[in-house]
Amino acid sequence: MSNPETISARWTRVMHRVAARMATRAGPATGFTSMPEPRTIGLYARGKQLVAGNFLFAGHLVTAPNTSMWDLEAPDEVFAEDLHGFAWLDDLAAVGDAPARERAQDWLWRWIARYGRGVGPGWTPDLAGRRLIRWISHAIFLLRSRDSAQSEEFYRSLAQQTIFLSKRWHKTAPGLPRFEALTGLIYAGLALEGMGMHVAPACKALDKECARQVDAQGGIPTRNPEELLEVFTLLTWAATALKEADMQPSEVHLQAIERIAPTLRTLRHADGGLARFHGGGRGMEGRLDSALAESGNKTRQADGLAMGYARLSAGRTSAVIDASAPPSGASSLNAHASTLAFELTSGRRPVVVNCGSGASFGEDWRRFGRATPSHSTVTVDELSSARLGQEGKGWREEQLVDAPKNVPIQMSQASDGLRFEGGHDGYVKTHGLTHARTLELTFDGRGMAGEDLLVAMDDVAKQRFDKAMDDGALQGIGFEIAFHLHPEVDASLDMGGAAVSIALKSGELWVFRHDAIAKMRLDASVFLEKGRLKPRATKQIVLSGVAMEYATRIRWSLSKAHETNVAIRDLNRDEMELNS
Repeated sequence: MSNPETISARWTRVMHRVAARMATRAGPATGFTSMPEPRTIGLYARGKQLVAGNFLFAGHLVTAPNTSMWDLEAPDEVFAEDLHGFAWLDDLAAVGDAPARERAQDWLWRWIARYGRGVGPGWTPDLAGRRLIRWISHAIFLLRSRDSAQSEEFYRSLAQQTIFLSKRWHKTAPGLPRFEALTGLIYAGLALEGMGMHVAPACKALDKECARQVDAQGGIPTRNPEELLEVFTLLTWAATALKEADMQPSEVHLQAIERIAPTLRTLRHADGGLARFHGGGRGMEGRLDSALAESGNKTRQADGLAMGYARLSAGRTSAVIDASAPPSGASSLNAHASTLAFELTSGRRPVVVNCGSGASFGEDWRRFGRATPSHSTVTVDELSSARLGQEGKGWREEQLVDAPKNVPIQMSQASDGLRFEGGHDGYVKTHGLTHARTLELTFDGRGMAGEDLLVAMDDVAKQRFDKAMDDGALQGIGFEIAFHLHPEVDASLDMGGAAVSIALKSGELWVFRHDAIAKMRLDASVFLEKGRLKPRATKQIVLSGVAMEYATRIRWSLSKAHETNVAIRDLNRDEMELNS
């Protein structure tokens, strides 16, 4: 029997194509209302790679010098989407020389020739919105030395895509895809002559999306920090474009920006990158700083949770903790079983991390990255605190189920630092155990003390614990506490296995210690990054043991031993940049 969701998705694609082909009957826009300027510039190194014919998208590298981008055989759907979204124009613009411009122009007009009549995988509202923003932003770069016929083709295609968006934006999934579609429609309506009638309806729709998707904490349902940054960037771009056209963004629009900005600052590590949770990476280099600067918002989140995350920050050290249940329903499609996991960064150097999203490396790595053992937290009996349940066919329908529901937390001040206390019931159903975690960061940022507790809280939980013990022949319930380390960290187990020395490239040396209840080992791990060809090898500290009683407590600490002149130089540089 066919899957109804698959039929619905197929029908949506068909209707997108019908609307795209109908839009080709529109007359061309005659030009720009004012000369647009780039909103963003990409990475110079990636631009040079594109010029050389190295196409790195969605974790796949296709080397094809002197080959049109549209003659490539896309390894998967995500690769094709990255091509048709045209975000790579940012990278070519970052290079900005004649060869880069010639590549950009050649690939753009070839796209118009091949796909401009409403065919191909690029005709979805979110990709059309992303594409319109790039075409308009880089118009000066693209139109240089083009003749009148090519310019007319360019404007005609812009008009067609704008009309397509006006008809189909509402069929895009809520969240980031819809924000991309509506921002693209606003951009095009403001920039193109004869398209102004689309601005007001798009702004009204954007307001509704802001009200629905951006909550009082400045968070979004997916709890993906990198996705929140992309939404924030789009909203600031749209607001700036409206102001430049002498139009005032609505209060709903501006208030969404006001709520998101302090949340992003909470989710930002000391090195400027975002915490990597729920499918998100650290964010494109410079994107967060640029978006915050353009927003003009300099406020910080008050003490408490920001999009379900807690932050401890002191000295040059920051820790971000996943302090809420995973996203539920449709928002859980890329969610991770990471409740109470944390990441820690010292100055410009990440120390403790999560493995990250493996989506760009295939389905197996994607599932691996979502599991609890891929995060710096406790795993009981080799089980995740939430499991993957599949609704429908294919990984796009896969959701987290049996996830923690009760996640109480408390932030307070300890005698010598800041304290986080939290717990979750993700293992109560299977083993009767609640995981409670306490993290304390000293005021100078030079040390963190941690305590993990596995406890059966009531009579029902104790009965489940007893049953799990009986099922295991009274050998105890195994647990592991993982501390995944960044690949640029050099970790070694000290003589006797009592401590792990963690040397950072800055010259800092951190030491990890624990009490005698658990056994410690140094295992292999991986660091999953978007844009790389394969996972990076790294290490993880693992504390393992068995729970034999209703309460098991494991204490550990991570403290800075010393720092060399390199670290001191980094500190001075940080202070200079802060003062500037």
